[in-house]
Amino acid sequence: MTDSRKPWHGVLVATPVPLRPDLSVDLDRFAEHLRWLAENGCHGITPNGSLGEYQTLTPQERAAVVTTAIEAAPAGFTVMPGVGAYGTLESRRWAEQAAEAGAPAVMLLPPNSYRADERAVVDHYREVAKVGLPIVAYNNPYDTRVDLTPPLLARLFSEELIVGVKEFSLDPRRAYEIHELAPGLDVIAGSDDTVLEFAIAGARGWISGFPSSFPRSLVRFFAAAQAGDLATALPLYRALHPLLRWDSKPEFVQAIKLSMDLIGRYGGPCRPPRVPLAPEQERAVREATEKALAAGLD
Repeated sequence: MTDSRKPWHGVLVATPVPLRPDLSVDLDRFAEHLRWLAENGCHGITPNGSLGEYQTLTPQERAAVVTTAIEAAPAGFTVMPGVGAYGTLESRRWAEQAAEAGAPAVMLLPPNSYRADERAVVDHYREVAKVGLPIVAYNNPYDTRVDLTPPLLARLFSEELIVGVKEFSLDPRRAYEIHELAPGLDVIAGSDDTVLEFAIAGARGWISGFPSSFPRSLVRFFAAAQAGDLATALPLYRALHPLLRWDSKPEFVQAIKLSMDLIGRYGGPCRPPRVPLAPEQERAVREATEKALAAGLD
């Protein structure tokens, strides 16, 4: 990592939370996985996001995930917790907890308890920004039903409420409009199966789930994509795309955890309401993971 890289730049892993067979959280295994990601070239993690099943964690578990990650992180390795919640005041409390634990930044969804209008969205980000940590907005209109459009992001940036956006609109064209309307706002690729297109458009980082299975190959891919080295990036992208496209499916948590199990990492079960993959889904993840391993990807 160079001194110029901001904490939200590079490849940040949206980490799953390891659950024991009784569905309790295994913090020791979580810390070990974080260290493994760092050893294999990843730049940080974003715990307590959708992949971390944050909606199913108790407040005590959610807080422990953050403190465990920050205590386990080596120097220069980012821990940027997700602080999304149903209420704005609850998001602010989670941002305060992240700050107290030593996080350098947080990732914040818009209000997700109802379809908020622009006034409510801006007020939401204003309230959480009072904590004082840099905020990377998380645009996920499929789950929140609130779309952080480029003009709205430009407004949030102009008020110095956000420093970046994890863009999960699945539309790489938005990166260009964001750059036009809000120069200086960092676009972070958020959808694994459009990351090449976002990188070419100037994305400064990538928040991704599948580095939990193939960290070295995906860090190498993203660096090449950012550099415009398509001779390196495109073969890796093609080889891993059968896995990366699971990121935009409802079963992405189960798929990533299964892929981890298949490579010898611990993925483990999910908490309800998530159920195991259907046989045909499991077969597709297994075949894609085994093909990537056979190709020498790591």
